[in-house]
Amino acid sequence: MDKPPQTIDSKIRSRIYGNGKGWVFTPKHFQTLGGTAAIDSCLRRFKASGTIRHLARGLYDYPVTDPVLGTVAPSADAIARALVARDAIRIQPSGAYAANVLGLSDQVPSRIVFLTDGPARKVRIGKREIILQHTTPRNMATAGRISGTIIQALRHLGQDQVDDQVLAILRRRITNADHAAIRKDLVHAPAWIADIFRRLTEPPR
Repeated sequence: MDKPPQTIDSKIRSRIYGNGKGWVFTPKHFQTLGGTAAIDSCLRRFKASGTIRHLARGLYDYPVTDPVLGTVAPSADAIARALVARDAIRIQPSGAYAANVLGLSDQVPSRIVFLTDGPARKVRIGKREIILQHTTPRNMATAGRISGTIIQALRHLGQDQVDDQVLAILRRRITNADHAAIRKDLVHAPAWIADIFRRLTEPPR
C-alpha cells in the first residue's frame, strides 16, 4: 500500500528536527518544499505551538532548553550561518569576536561583528547585536579560513599586544594541515601579521 504524501508541515518539521536543537533558519531554508505563503503559514503554526522561536524578522530557531537556564539564546555563529545561507554571502569574524573565537579573549562581546561581501545589516537578539559590516574584497580574501580569523583578531589586539602567550594560544589552535594555507595567505596580511604567520608555521627548533 502506498504511503500518503507528506504535508508541507511534516516536511518542514522533519527538516527542523533533522538539523537538531540550536539550528537557526529562515523561510528560505524550506523554499524547495512549497510556496512562500504555505511556508510562512507553517512557521507561524510552529511558533504558536512553541516548537520554534521567532528571533527577528525572517529569522527563527529550534531552541535549546537547559534544565537550569531554561531556553538558551542561539549562538552568534548559528545566526550568521543562517544569514549566509539566506543571502548567499560570505562572512568573516572580526574584532573582539574573532579574538574570542580563537581563545585570545574570554569575553564574548555584546556587539558581534562579521565582515561581509554582502549588504550591511544588524540583527538584535535579546541583548546581543549581530552586525554584518560590508568590507573590501581584500578583507574578504581569507574569509572562511582560520588565517582570516587570525588576521582580524590580531588587528583587534594590535601589534604591541602580541606576546609569547598570544603566539602559544594561536599555535595550539592551528594544525599542521593549516600551515600551508596560512603561508599561502601571507600576501593578504599586513606586513607585521605576515611576520607572525611565518613564526606560527615555521618548524620547531
